[in-house]
Amino acid sequence: MLSRTADNLFWLARYMERADFLARTVEATQRLAALPAVYNQAGTEWESALESSGAGDPYRAKYEVVEPDKVMDFIIFDAANPSSIRNCIELARTNGRAVRTALTAEMWDAINGAWLELKRFEGSRTRDDAARREEITHFLDFVKQTSLVFDGSVYRTMLRDPSYWFSRLGVFVERADNTARILDVKYHVLLPETEAVGGSLDYFQWTAILRAVSALTAYHWVYRESIKPWLIADLLILRLEMPRSLLSCYENINRCLDSLGKAYGRQGAAQRQARRVMAQLENASIEEIFQQGLHEFITAFLDDNNKLGAAIAEQFLV
Repeated sequence: MLSRTADNLFWLARYMERADFLARTVEATQRLAALPAVYNQAGTEWESALESSGAGDPYRAKYEVVEPDKVMDFIIFDAANPSSIRNCIELARTNGRAVRTALTAEMWDAINGAWLELKRFEGSRTRDDAARREEITHFLDFVKQTSLVFDGSVYRTMLRDPSYWFSRLGVFVERADNTARILDVKYHVLLPETEAVGGSLDYFQWTAILRAVSALTAYHWVYRESIKPWLIADLLILRLEMPRSLLSCYENINRCLDSLGKAYGRQGAAQRQARRVMAQLENASIEEIFQQGLHEFITAFLDDNNKLGAAIAEQFLV
């Protein structure tokens, strides 16, 4: 396979996964912002959305004040935001067009349908606040549905060849990054200094974040306890059965890289980096992570995940 084709498939999958994550982030932030004033005194919900989406610096370069409508528009539609949902969908379609013959009809229909819906929505946006909020809700639901359709079409229609493994590799590298970021933001942006960990505000924030990663039901199935921060961290970092956990993502990353290693007949720096991170996660405990500091652990993980992305690019995509 040409490295250019592998690069297009890898980034196509990453952009689709990122669009889904951004839609879920905006929805979770809307829930937090809608809480009664007694639970919503910090005013940092939309700041947390910017930080978890990686759009904090681009936003501040354009706007001086964090305002909900501006933040929402910046994350969803603004072309000046490299990671906006609009840009993710457009870039996914651009990558898909470049490798159209490597995609199944179902995959292309999902990508192209999302792009057409985006254009339709951009052309019909209203200035009426209530109608606009309803339109945005429908659009976010559509983005999440499109991601599910695309993911399902990849799983159910693609041959298990390098095209498939590069596509899945992109999904899990991006998903690991997103899960780590939303955990880190919760601890360093969302909860105000005056609010106690375990308080009512903390509870509602964690519940919203579990909903954002589709893990609220899974949490209660696994732990059968009330919401506790260390158990949520355990679920999203170390529980192999949780599809969005860091450990689950790296198990899948290693599987993809091993399959590519067999297809190409050689191993490389990407496989070694992925195995190293996997071993660290397997040998970690949530008690050790909190003793070390959750922020420090996640910062190190994000650095390792970025190194993996660079190793994949150097080994396969250039």
